[in-house]
Amino acid sequence: MNVTEPAAPTPGTQPSNAPETTPETTPETAPETRPKGGLDTATQDLPGWQHVYSGKVRDLYVPADAAITERFGQDCVLVVASDRISAYDHVLASEIPDKGRILTQLSLWWFEQLGVAHHVLAATVDGGVPAAVAGRAMICKKLDMFPVECIARGYLTGSGLLEYRESGTVCSIPLPAGLVDGSRLADAIFTPSAKAEVGEHDENITYDAVVGLVGEDVAARLRELTLEIYTKAEGIARGRGIILADTKVEFGLDAATGVITLGDEVLTPDSSRFWDAATYEPGRAQPSYDKQYVRDWLTSPESGWDKASDAPPPPLPADVVARTRSRYVEAYEKLTGQAFA
Repeated sequence: MNVTEPAAPTPGTQPSNAPETTPETTPETAPETRPKGGLDTATQDLPGWQHVYSGKVRDLYVPADAAITERFGQDCVLVVASDRISAYDHVLASEIPDKGRILTQLSLWWFEQLGVAHHVLAATVDGGVPAAVAGRAMICKKLDMFPVECIARGYLTGSGLLEYRESGTVCSIPLPAGLVDGSRLADAIFTPSAKAEVGEHDENITYDAVVGLVGEDVAARLRELTLEIYTKAEGIARGRGIILADTKVEFGLDAATGVITLGDEVLTPDSSRFWDAATYEPGRAQPSYDKQYVRDWLTSPESGWDKASDAPPPPLPADVVARTRSRYVEAYEKLTGQAFA
């Protein structure tokens, strides 16, 4: 896959590396101009780094020490994955132990498998990651992120299934008649969405809308890279007994090289829908390696929570937390072939 071709900066892109981050930030940025709209949450004090933004799961830091930027020879950010978990556009009060480490380590494994230009500069203490967040943090290139969630679907389910039942399309892409929940598509499709603020829901958009946001050349490259990543990852996962139904990736422009670069996390249970190939059966909802236990409990009578209300979800019971953690660990171990410790 050729990812070294230059790409010009596109009007409307947003400088960032965290999944929900928006405006550009530097250590010298005045407080009133730092990113707005993030999650109000407690963060760690990390020597040499300044916290600037928190999304649903990740906390973003920039160098407070010029020596860090000099070490890497370019602008960089520290992306720390927390154990926070979200559902139905709410960040829950409960956390899932080790979730941040699982997401980070699985992303690093996938970055190695994919062979595409990505944003990771270092991921170890020797490489510069603070010891307090070792295992759950990456030092990354600072990218000018494109304002598009790049989604590839190889199977019909979720919001795509709902649209298909109404119109026979997914993101205005016509699909054959007679498909059911879990049907495998003849070819994977690119179904982008527009990024939303924390607490808001991403909105599916058409490919033409992506062209309007980033231009024809960049839109075509985003679609090409997204489908190539999905196709390669789907084959790897299938060989390990897991079906990759769909996934979300994000890209940004590396200003130093002009290369469209894979950012954010990649191919984790938070950004992808993984199914067990041994139990796969089209025509019904498939059990997922993700936070399905959380969603199921929140919508059960046991939780006492009304999803349509403005009230925040209640804390999760210990057994739901444990089962959710177990599901994340199982996905990591089946995909990588390595024990999680």
